[in-house]
Amino acid sequence: MLWAALLPEAPPPPNPPRTEALQGLAVWCLQFTPRVAVLEAAVLMEVEGSERLFGGRRALAAQVRTESAALGVAFLAWAPTSLAALALARCGVRNGFAQPLAVLLDALPLASLAAVAAHAPMLARLGCTTLGQVRALPRGGLSRRFDKELLVALDQAYGLRPCAHAWVALPEQFHARLELMSRVEHAPAILFGARRLLLQLCGWLAARRCGVTAVTLRWCHDAMRSKTAGDGGELTIRTAEPTRSVEHLARLLAENLAKVQLLAPVGDLELLAVEVRAFEAPTASLLPDSQQDGESLALVLERIAARLGPQRVLRPVLQEDHRLEWTVHWQPAPAPLPRKSAATSPAPYTLPQPSFVLLQPLPLAVQDHRPLYQGLLQLLSGPHRVEGGWWHRLSDETGTHAQTVVRDYWVALSAHAGVLWIYQTRLADEDTAWFLHGMFA
Repeated sequence: MLWAALLPEAPPPPNPPRTEALQGLAVWCLQFTPRVAVLEAAVLMEVEGSERLFGGRRALAAQVRTESAALGVAFLAWAPTSLAALALARCGVRNGFAQPLAVLLDALPLASLAAVAAHAPMLARLGCTTLGQVRALPRGGLSRRFDKELLVALDQAYGLRPCAHAWVALPEQFHARLELMSRVEHAPAILFGARRLLLQLCGWLAARRCGVTAVTLRWCHDAMRSKTAGDGGELTIRTAEPTRSVEHLARLLAENLAKVQLLAPVGDLELLAVEVRAFEAPTASLLPDSQQDGESLALVLERIAARLGPQRVLRPVLQEDHRLEWTVHWQPAPAPLPRKSAATSPAPYTLPQPSFVLLQPLPLAVQDHRPLYQGLLQLLSGPHRVEGGWWHRLSDETGTHAQTVVRDYWVALSAHAGVLWIYQTRLADEDTAWFLHGMFA
């Protein structure tokens, strides 16, 4: 078995460890294994069955050590049993596989196991200062003089008896809270504490195999505030695609916090996952990815939109429409992309599509029922009828109008302008007319 014990930084002696910190650390550990437990102000997790999913034992240990340090973990130890890992972490010993487990545990002090530390004064009068000296005492005398928890804890730590734990359940919704070490008066300084909450959020998302598209950060003002400051404030950030990248969310949050002015010092933070969606992890490939070392275009657009405003950065979105001018529309870059319907699919175009499309079709003159554009046009291919748009209505000052079109498209040749994309209207309420809609490169 492979157990890890994570001990957060201990508060000052009169204060007990905070339950929120232990629970948040346990939720973060659930991304590595479902076998996570909270015991004696520490978090234990068994990763024997999932270490291969993270690249092996060494890669998993390096990842846990690096990321847990940002969550305030002061001591981390690995051992074959849960109580052994906890005892080694309390004594600052990281690797419980460097020597035989019995040799390592025998040298630990009595305080390393809670069940043994409860009887430390009497054991000290018997001349015992280490776990090995306690094990050397007659078991019959230990069972009669001390409670059974002492022998049970020793057997479980040395692997002689199984140990049962109450596993932490993965919450359905994410809501984490953090009390800051000191009061913060400037909004950008909130990011230091918010990053710890983002790490917990991304661990929860990884355990649920999901990503987030909207996150809300709330802050509570200090109790010694003015009445006009209010209880606090909140900030919601959105992404176009589901993500669980800590760095990406932290950058977006930093851009938004730079524009916030606090009305009073802040003492507490809360983080909520507002919109959670299914997340498809990128497929591993043997070939190197050109975007592995850089930032993708979607992340850059979201960061610029957070700085300039969502309406100032737009991105094109394809639509399933037969009308050429409605196949693409522009929306704010941070807005989620519309979901594609499985029942519909874009109709294939048998006619070549132009390389350049005019924003507004250009009316063409007609001579002897033939369209003109820098001379008479020669019709090469067509007609290809496009009809639809009755479902699409736009409102303006004059009312609501349907965008119904009935057109016959042609590929035409101009002696001076080259190959053109033109159409002829066929609406009943207006005269037949020719328009230039696009050009071929």
